[in-house]
Formats: sequence, C-alpha cells, structure tokens
Amino acid sequence: MEQIQLPPEQLQSHLRSHRVFGQLPPDTQTSLAASLPAVLAKAGEMLAEGDEMGRFLHWLVAGEAELVDADGETVITLRPGDLFGYCMGNGLDVVGARASIKATSVRLDLSAVQAICQESRAVRYQLAHCLGGETQQRKAASSLSPQRDPALNLMTTPVRSLIKRAPITLPPSATILEAASLMSEKRVSSVLLVEQDHLFGVITDRDLRNRVIAAGLDTSRPIADIATLAPMTIDVQSPAFDALLLMARHNIHHVPVLDGQRIMGMITATDLNEQHSTSAVYLAGDIYKQTTLEGLQSAADKVKRLQQNLAAAEASAHSSGHIITAITDAITTRLLQLGEARLGPPPVDYAWVAAGSQARSEQTAKSDQDNCMVLDDAYDETLHGEYFKALSSFVCDGLNACGYVYCPGEMMAMTDQWRQPRRRWAEYFARWTGQPDPKSLMLTCVFFDLRTIHGKAELLDTLRQDVLTRTKGNSIFLAYMVGNAMQHQPPLGMFKGISTIRSGEHKGTIDLKHTGIVPIVDLARVYALAGGDPAVNTHDRLLGAASGGAISEQSARDLRDALEFLAFLRIQHQARQTAAGQAPDNFLAPDELSNFERTQLKDAFAVVASLQSVLGQRYQAGRF
Repeated sequence: MEQIQLPPEQLQSHLRSHRVFGQLPPDTQTSLAASLPAVLAKAGEMLAEGDEMGRFLHWLVAGEAELVDADGETVITLRPGDLFGYCMGNGLDVVGARASIKATSVRLDLSAVQAICQESRAVRYQLAHCLGGETQQRKAASSLSPQRDPALNLMTTPVRSLIKRAPITLPPSATILEAASLMSEKRVSSVLLVEQDHLFGVITDRDLRNRVIAAGLDTSRPIADIATLAPMTIDVQSPAFDALLLMARHNIHHVPVLDGQRIMGMITATDLNEQHSTSAVYLAGDIYKQTTLEGLQSAADKVKRLQQNLAAAEASAHSSGHIITAITDAITTRLLQLGEARLGPPPVDYAWVAAGSQARSEQTAKSDQDNCMVLDDAYDETLHGEYFKALSSFVCDGLNACGYVYCPGEMMAMTDQWRQPRRRWAEYFARWTGQPDPKSLMLTCVFFDLRTIHGKAELLDTLRQDVLTRTKGNSIFLAYMVGNAMQHQPPLGMFKGISTIRSGEHKGTIDLKHTGIVPIVDLARVYALAGGDPAVNTHDRLLGAASGGAISEQSARDLRDALEFLAFLRIQHQARQTAAGQAPDNFLAPDELSNFERTQLKDAFAVVASLQSVLGQRYQAGRF
C-alpha cells in the first residue's frame, strides 16, 4: 500500500461523475480535489484495515477490491464508485478492504464528511443510503441534525458497547456477607450468580437494602436466598434501546448481557441515562408509569411529534420503525397490565400477539391495530371465555382511544375468531396452507407476520415452528403466495419511467405503500416461509434469504436499500403533511422530489420489479 496524491483535475472529474459527490457545489468539488489523500494498492494488498475502516470514509476510484472478514474471506466485492469504511455496518463482520487487482481509493476523515454533509442535504442523506441503508449507516448523516432524538443514539449503539467491565460473579452458595463485601470491593451495584458457567441469578444493592438490612436477615445465609433467579437478560448484539425498554417494562435497573449462553457482563439504568422529556426514551418509560387510560392517551398524543422529530433528524426508516413500534408495544403492554389489575390474574396462560407492521417493527405514526390472542390449550370457553373477552375488549378499546384505530377488517383480539386456544390456531394455519384460496391468502399476509407483545411467548413460538414446517418446501402453497404478491406491482411504465395514478383523488401521485413497500414485504415473507425462517422483520428476512441461498447477497442488499429509501420517503412525506396540519397518507407526488431522488425512486422500483419477476418464474409451475 502506498500513500499518493491524485492530480486535482483527475479527482475532480471523478467527483463530478459520482452519484453522491456529484451533488456537491462545484467550488466544494474543487476544494476536495486539491486536498483528499489517496491510497494505491497492488493486488492482494490492503487498501484499509483495522481502525482505518472506522476512522475514514473510503471511496474506490479505480480497480477492484473486496471487503474481508477476520478470516480473510470475501464478504462484498467493491467496484469503482463504491463507498466503504466509516459508518459501515450492514450486519457484516468486516475488518478490512483488500485490492483484487491494482486499485486506488480516496479517504475522507470525519471532519471532511461533516463538512460536505453541511454543504448538501442530498449528500447528507445519500452518504448514509449509499453505504447500505442500515441503522448504523444513517448515524453519520443524522448526527448532524440539532433535533436528533436520544433514542437514535440508543438504536445505533449495541449493548456490547455499554459493558464497562468483565462480569463480577459469585456461586449461588456464597453468603450474603461475601456478596456485599465483593460489591464494596469492586464498587459495583450488582453481582451475577453463576453455576457451571450458566447464569443462575442476580443480586443488587437494592436487594441488600430491602431483603437483608430492612428484614434483619442473617448475612451468613446463602445469597441465592435473596437473589432474583432466572432474571431478564438481553443479547449482546441488541440495540441499547431494547435494553431501556426492557428495564422500563419490568421496572428493573440491572440487565445481564449474554452472547448465546455465555455471560458477557451487566448493564445498568445509569448506562442508559441519556434522555430528555421529548424523546422516545422518556416517552417509553413514562408510559409504564401511567395508571389510567387518560394518562396513556396523553402519552400516545406525543407519537406524531416523535415521528416529526425523527424525520427532522433524518433517521433511517429502519430505526424510526423500531422506535415508533416500541412505543406501540409499550402502550399495548401497559393496557394489558392495567386490564389484568382490573380483572384479576388470567385463569390460563395467553400470548397477546401483534400482527402486520407492528409485528415487523415497521410502524409509522399512522397505524391501525392488528392483533390476536393465542390461549393455552387448557382454555375452556365456559370457564374462561368471559375473562378473555373482557380483557381483549379493554385493550382494543384502549388502543383505539390512544389513536390506534380499530382494524377495518376486525382482525383484532376482541373478535372471537382471533382469540382462540393454540390448537385452534394450528387448525387455522393448516387450512390456510392446505387450501390457499383468495381469503386464505389474504389472511396469511396478516397472520404470518406475528410477534408476542405480552404473555407466554412459547405459545406463539411453538405454533410458528409448526407453521414453518408446513410451508418450507410447499411449492403449491408458495406458488399461490407468489401469485398473491404479484398483485402489487411497482409503478413503472412501458419505458421504465414512473407511472402515476391517472384519476381520482390521488391523481398524479404514487402510492408508496402499496406499490413500493408492500411488494418488498411480500417478497421477504415468501422467502421466509420457503426457507423456514422464523424472522419477522423485513430486513431480517432478507438477510436470512441471502444467508440461506434463496437470493444473492447483492439482491438482498438491493432490496433492503430499496425498502429503506421508499420507507424514508414515506416518513418524510408524512412528516411534511403533519407539520402542515394535513392528515398523513401514502401518496407522494413526484414533484416533491429532486431529480436525483426521482432517479433513485425509479431504480428502487426497478429492483423490486426485477426480483418479483425472478420469484414469479421460480414458482410459476406450482400454480398450474
């Protein structure tokens, strides 16, 4: 590898023709061309590695390279014009970039990235988008906004980064006095109890105060006597925002962090203390403090403003969807808690299950409710029916009062048909997959996207596994699912131009939801059902499809980027409408976009149309 300086006129030519840097003012391009350092590498040499990947935004201007993992295996092939490095995420374990042939790259440090992002809003967005459209890649652009919500920091911060020390552990047989002494010595507020390398429990300073000192307990007793056994845990790869929601939901201040079964450490509420009164972080915590429906309504009224703040911060659609959905989850859970407090404990186990966009964590502030209940098979209609009817009505009515309007198709837990024991749900899915008529296909599009919000998750998990066993390799059912998915086509005309709605109230617009976002969601659902993948979020399903070989890594990345771009446009459009006092909708006039954005929109639609065609050809025979 050799540090070089490209001739300014040569670099300026590259800048003018680049899909991102070409949006910069000419004076800025001239200044950059005279100052940006470059690297020349021969085949097999590294263009960047180690901390160089995180400290610089790299731009491949000539040759070919490949991003490699810790084992030196190729992850992605790079060609001239591609960007890599700073903010690179995409869920990939990338440690460097290696030249495949003689290659030249240019480096921009953080100050240069910030400077050009301030010069052009289009560049500020496109830097994040061109790097892959994932949560962490939006971080560079959105961090420049003064209206950034702290929840975005927590969405882009993995739990792993909050762990400050190695786990402080004791065996369950240790005494209370030994635990207190260790906590004092290590200056920590908690200790993990570990037995045979597995987490057994957790003890906190609050436990010592309330269960030992206040109760006058003998400190020679085993610490296991006062510990919280089988505590709530979080995966090391989860975003910190999920940890905050877990703490708020269960009123806990310490959460053990696991990597599979391996204990990585502990995070505390103090680690997550960055918040203010208008943020999603504060709102989620505030919801769990409410004791009345009126209080929840007041909290729910802030969701539209929250989405406006996220849009103003140019948060990725992926992050926004998770944050907005987390608020819906919190309101739903709190309603269930209040309902149980009013009606008494449930007579049998149940799972309150979200469907549709809430299940996928892809909600916007404009959402109706889709939900159901999976009851334990011990359920008896005569003995238990009245309780669950009352609970489901309380929650659905409460959601409606909070702005999550009743589902027009009555796909809600308050509808008797969608409040059933697990065995009945198994019968439903067996019928839908075995006899895929139009109604069954419509129902599968809703009820194959499910996620437990509250209650016994195993009821849904075992049901989902049964369903995936039925769908994996079921070519006839999958062919019908593909045919159903083809009903939503991207709005491309004969010559691949964007075709707008020709008449009616929305004449001259495009329906971002039904002709852009829904087709991608449908494709991802088919990939998941065909591969037996339990993932529900569309991004996760596309990653699973690529890792399982259903589509190429590049196709999955193209679809994820298309989804991110379309959903981002939708969020920005709805935020503008809300700010103008209009009801948000999904109908965007192309005139609202720049020429560059219209080109990106056309490219996104073309990606969807192409992969629809491939999937249609793959399963065409199954429909005849």
